[in-house]
Amino acid sequence: MLTALRRLAGTWPAKILFVILVFSFAIWGVGDVVRNFGIETAVATVGGEKIELPEAQAAARREMTRIARQLGNRFEPDDNIRRAVAATAIEQLISDRALRVEARRLGLVAPPETVRDAVFAIPGLRGPDGSFSRATLDTLLRQNELSEPQFLNVIAGDILRQQLAGAVRSGAAGPDAITAPLLAWLMERRVAEVVSIPLASIPEPEAPTEAQLRRFQETNPQRFSAPEYREVAIAVVSPASLSREIEVSDAELQQAFEQRRSQFETGERRALRQAVLPTEEAARTLAATWRDGADFAAVEQAASAAGGSAADLGLLDRGTMPLANVAEAAFAAAEGAITDPVRSPFGWHVLKVERIEPATSRSFAEVRDQLRQEVAHDRALDLAYERANRIEDALAGGEPLDAVARRLGAEVTTVTIDSTGRSPANERVALPVGDSEREALLRAVFAARQGDPARMTEMGDAFVAIDLRAVTPPALRPFESVENEVRIAYLSDARRRAAEEKAAGLLAAIRGGKTMAQAAEEAGLTPQRIGPFGRNPQAAGGMPPELIAPLFEAKANEPTMVETRTGFAVAQVVQVVPFDPASDPLGLGRLRTEVEQSMQAELEEQFAIALRNRAGVQVNRTLLEQVTGR
Repeated sequence: MLTALRRLAGTWPAKILFVILVFSFAIWGVGDVVRNFGIETAVATVGGEKIELPEAQAAARREMTRIARQLGNRFEPDDNIRRAVAATAIEQLISDRALRVEARRLGLVAPPETVRDAVFAIPGLRGPDGSFSRATLDTLLRQNELSEPQFLNVIAGDILRQQLAGAVRSGAAGPDAITAPLLAWLMERRVAEVVSIPLASIPEPEAPTEAQLRRFQETNPQRFSAPEYREVAIAVVSPASLSREIEVSDAELQQAFEQRRSQFETGERRALRQAVLPTEEAARTLAATWRDGADFAAVEQAASAAGGSAADLGLLDRGTMPLANVAEAAFAAAEGAITDPVRSPFGWHVLKVERIEPATSRSFAEVRDQLRQEVAHDRALDLAYERANRIEDALAGGEPLDAVARRLGAEVTTVTIDSTGRSPANERVALPVGDSEREALLRAVFAARQGDPARMTEMGDAFVAIDLRAVTPPALRPFESVENEVRIAYLSDARRRAAEEKAAGLLAAIRGGKTMAQAAEEAGLTPQRIGPFGRNPQAAGGMPPELIAPLFEAKANEPTMVETRTGFAVAQVVQVVPFDPASDPLGLGRLRTEVEQSMQAELEEQFAIALRNRAGVQVNRTLLEQVTGR
């Protein structure tokens, strides 16, 4: 065969064919490279750094996936949404590039050790025992289409952002010109006269006729109609179901135990309280007060008076304390002891060790069953992901959901439900997902459209496909089946209208010049004097919470009326009690902190805008359209 091919290649027809192929390659292959030489291929350029099209497309896909994961089947992106998501993803890339350019200009770096510690400290990457879980990280990377170096690069960027943001935010200060008037406004109190008209005080309305009840039902169809019901087939692939198919040997369990040993070892933890003071002298004075038996409330007050602060740090291990020398002092002290002042960039720290929890370590035998479940679950996650992809491919090829599910081992459940997950018999229908995913599945069912092909959607750690079989639209229930409900609703509505008319008459009388007492007496009602009360509805001293906002918007002696949970109320402000901010230095300090935090956020936002402007950002609008993948 080879000899024959060589002989054929030497003939003139074969040589002509080779020339044509080479010529075609020159035109359509190499020609593309030559023609693209010198043409811009970056979606955006930031400070000389390019954001190439593949990177922008990957970022847009991740953002689209994140939104779809949150919204489920309710998310149906059109071209406008895709463009908006792509623009958002690119703006995030631009912001990151601008920040890195500035960090490089300032000589800031994120050392590998710092990046590693930051990854280990991410709460979402911890296993059931609170330690770092490599399996969880792998799942996160897979779901977001990220490699490990890309993920670490993101974390490094966050660290640089925190360094720069910390420097920017440190310049914010809450001036008394803002905080004092704001505190006076917040703490202002008022006194009001209130007349309540509860629905229960309204006489029983006249009994309605059947014609009135039927007309009431027809004019309120949403209250007396059966809801929309949907018949759906739901296919689920989940680690919980697949883990039953997975066998884990003792050798694999032992290997997993060695790899995850840190999960079963807990270091010593301490419950700590801390005060931070601006000077060593103030810190030593507070430490002495604390050692003399002062309670923590007194310590907080003393720290605030000295220009510092105090806080309950909770239960910490040494590794979660960011300042090494402070951690050393805290973990060297005995239980119940007060440390000597320790200096840091934030001031002078004084700590009290409230409680010590010793380090613990569990043996292989103790965690054997837990390990078996975790290893099987980890493998089931990968298996679920692979099987869901196969099901998705089969559905895309036109194969019916039932057939695909039987062939690939997915669980299928067919139910008829309303939007709350109840059956036509008003019973709660069991759905093939966990309680945490139940609401998302119901939203997906009622967002589906008849005739649309089934597709796999990720819900928690499961994959779900929905096949909408039938839709029963809402329909008015037969009058005979809801007559009693209609009667109760009719009488309740009539009673409410009567109470509203009575309250409106009282309000009109006060606005017409009568006093609250006169108008209430004529209506057979009794006013109640309430106050002083503040803006917090939970501490209004008997004032209906619906009245708080209107009364603080009203002027003195101006009446107002609202509907309450029990009926209606008419009220009138009779006294405004001002507040002196100088009388509450602690409150002024807390508010100043809140104002500073708001100013810090504003400064950080303005800093980001300035970095973007300085970087001379250029966006290629033509390539931006390609990021959507359209």
